[in-house]
Order: sequence, then structure tokens, then C-alpha cells
Amino acid sequence: MSLLKRSAAVAGMVTALTLALAVPASAHVTVNANTAVQGGYAKVTFRVPNESDTASTTKVEVNLPADTPFASVSLKPVAGWTMAPVKSKLAKPIDAHGTQINEAVTKITWTATGDAAIKPGQFQEFDVSLGPLPQVPQVVFKALQTYSDGNVVRWIDEPTTDGTEPEKPAPVLKLTAAAAADAPAAATSSTAPTVSAAGEAEPDGNGTWAGIVGIVLGLAALVLGLLAYRRSGQSTAGQ
Repeated sequence: MSLLKRSAAVAGMVTALTLALAVPASAHVTVNANTAVQGGYAKVTFRVPNESDTASTTKVEVNLPADTPFASVSLKPVAGWTMAPVKSKLAKPIDAHGTQINEAVTKITWTATGDAAIKPGQFQEFDVSLGPLPQVPQVVFKALQTYSDGNVVRWIDEPTTDGTEPEKPAPVLKLTAAAAADAPAAATSSTAPTVSAAGEAEPDGNGTWAGIVGIVLGLAALVLGLLAYRRSGQSTAGQ
């Protein structure tokens, strides 16, 4: 029994340690998009969970990369939150539809008003429309999360080269190359005619004649059956 108890205790400690390590990793600020193609536009969503047991999140700051700036940045209002985009002069102007852009939004700050703060056990989402997206595999958005008790969590650690998650990972948006994004559509359009042609094969003459012969034979069998039935009835009546 002592061995079983020790095994159960060890298993409980391992489970508790696993959960303790897993919870913080899943509670950081993240950014997601349904589609994010290089050179295109996308609506991205910053999800901010509250990981404090006693304080509420009152302010969120997201820094947009200055080395790959966005010519267009639009914010979706969030009830109970003020939003303040900050523009900065670019070291190198960017071209947007033939127009030179010398400044771009480099930081967005959302601040809670009234009772809109993110309380313990809750999360909030902030939507931003961005574009054109840079020709890079990913975009890193460094974020700061301020709590009502004055604590500031800095989600600014960039992705590691070995694939391990840093202690305070910054939100990372993965971008798809335009050629890769168009490949499924091109494959569908190229194969669609082949599938349609195979599924809509024209009937040949043999099939048509076979159908007619089958109908005629069926009618003949029906007539013979009726005649046999009548003969059987007459024979019975005569007896």
C-alpha cells in the first residue's frame, strides 16, 4: 500500500506541476487572423486574457513594427474602451498605391473606462484592420498589459530559434506567401473541368437501344401475364 500511495503522490505532483506550467503559457496576449497574406489586407484580433487573481486589466498597448510599417491602420471601437493610435515619422518612406507615406501608426493604446476593465477570469478582444502586409514570414507585435494594481506585464520576447516558448512571448502573426495562398484556388480551377467532363459523359447509342429493348420486353411480359391470368380464370369457371 505504501508503494501505491507514493506512486499516487508522485503522479499528483507531476500533474500539478504540468498544469502550473501550462496555464501561464496559454494566458499570454495573442494575435490571430482568418487570412493573412503577404501584400494583402487583414483584420487581426488581439486577444488579451486577464491572468491576475486580484487585479483587472485597465490598459493594453500594442506596438506595430517600425521596420515593416503598415500604410493603412483602422481600429474597431470596443465598448467601454478608448483607443489612441500613435503615428511616427518613418526612417524610410513606404509606397502605398503610388503614394509616398512618410509616417505610419506605430503604437495603439486601449484604455478601459468605467467598469469595462478586464476582470479576473475574463478576456477582451481588440480588432484592427492592417495592410498592406509586409513580404515577411511573420510580424511580431510587442504588447504591454497594465493592471489596476499598477503591475505591467511586458509581452515583448521575440520567438526563439529553437522553437521553445519564451517567458513573455510577444504576439506573432504568421503570414502566408501570396503564391501559396493562390495555389489551392488554381488547383481547383484546373481540375474542375476534368471532373465535370467525366461526370457529364454523353450517352451512346447502344445504351439508348438497350433501354428501348428492355421496355418492350417488359411490356410483352406484362401482356403475356395478363393473358395467362384470364385463361386461368376461364378454365376455373368452366369446371
